[in-house]
Amino acid sequence: MIDVIQGLDKTGKTWYNDSMRIDVLGVGFDSMTSKEAVSHACEILNGDKKAYIVTPNPEIVWMCRHDKRLLSVVNDAELVLPDGIGVILGARILGTPLREKIPGIDFADALFAEMAKTGKSVYLYGAKPGIAEEAARRLAEKYPGLKIVGVSDGYSDDGPVIEQINAVCPDLLLVCLGAPKQEFWIEENLDQLNVKLCAGLGGSLDVYAGAVKRAPVVFRKLGLEWFYRLIREPRRITRMCKLPLFVLTVILRRLRRVK
Repeated sequence: MIDVIQGLDKTGKTWYNDSMRIDVLGVGFDSMTSKEAVSHACEILNGDKKAYIVTPNPEIVWMCRHDKRLLSVVNDAELVLPDGIGVILGARILGTPLREKIPGIDFADALFAEMAKTGKSVYLYGAKPGIAEEAARRLAEKYPGLKIVGVSDGYSDDGPVIEQINAVCPDLLLVCLGAPKQEFWIEENLDQLNVKLCAGLGGSLDVYAGAVKRAPVVFRKLGLEWFYRLIREPRRITRMCKLPLFVLTVILRRLRRVK
């Protein structure tokens, strides 16, 4: 595993071994396009090393500010992809813009398409009982060459789940338990998993299964997917309140840096 932060210069760029990341309130994001992220993931799938990917949004960044263990797990990931317009806005305010927003579910879709070309395999873990099965059925229809070798719901015990995963040795393991549970689960179990790559993708299985409707394209393009979800799920208001705090903290960080 790499160090959490090896160095932060005055421009807000953080160095992790030989890779430079953009620092947003302590979380180092990889500045790349979706195509580059998928290409790097494919290199891992075709290589010999084991790795994991995280896709923090502003809420997860805010969690990291108050949880050193989570911050370490996130920054230790092979790829840290900016999921959410808030992270993009934050990086821009800090004067170190990221190249592209890469929502986890869009990244996974693009990766599935590449995996399907070579018959690579994936295991789906998370969500309520029945959701992963329906997601598997729909993904199999959408990506005929993709091998979905197993599913487990998010209420299963760790031991049997790990045994089931290792029995089929998937190339990719999607862990959809929600943050920070999924990040901690990956950290605790990666060494004993027979997989090439793990990715923590929150509620993606609910979307793949059709249980949750994603925002229309126009909302996504305008960076208002969070607003659409708030309208459909008003109970998310408490979680959404962290977004203004995130932006305010970023602005204050920028002002201090200017001084």
